[in-house]
Amino acid sequence: MVVGLIIACEVGFWVLLAAGLAVRYLLKRRRTSVALLLCEPLLEVVLFVVTAVDLKNGAKPSWEHGLAALYIGYTVAYGHYTIRWLDGHAAHRLAGGPRPPKPPRYGLARARHEGRLWLRTLLAAAVACALLQGAVWYVGDGDTSSLRAFQWAALRTLGIHGIVALTYLLWPKKQPATAVVRRDESA
Repeated sequence: MVVGLIIACEVGFWVLLAAGLAVRYLLKRRRTSVALLLCEPLLEVVLFVVTAVDLKNGAKPSWEHGLAALYIGYTVAYGHYTIRWLDGHAAHRLAGGPRPPKPPRYGLARARHEGRLWLRTLLAAAVACALLQGAVWYVGDGDTSSLRAFQWAALRTLGIHGIVALTYLLWPKKQPATAVVRRDESA
């Protein structure tokens, strides 16, 4: 049941996002689009409540509950970022807005960008671990090994992403030399 709800929440996220952007840029109804986009967090609230009720009704904690916590953490940290990114692209494609800027590719600017993304991953891991710890306390003396395993999965993901982000700082990619030597054709 929980896995089906996670899938429904993910599909609902993209349907609400597409509907919100279509209403904003094709129908020119900004307030309606804001209302649709503000429904996005309700999906995570529903997922959280259903997961808690499932555990309360005596369900054995399993990977499904851990996946729900990771999904909620990821959506909390990256949901608004994704919506803003897609909104910029929709404004460009559908409303003639300026092309959204691409993330920096070289040097310290790229390292800062990767560091900000890592901070989002830190938030996602913190939310997921807090939800999982709450579930562990909620279950009490039962078998919570699957929930603990998902806490470690969140922390491993955070560590791997941190190492990747750190490599951009320690070994920044250099911008290629674009100066082209031109020959004087009059000589």
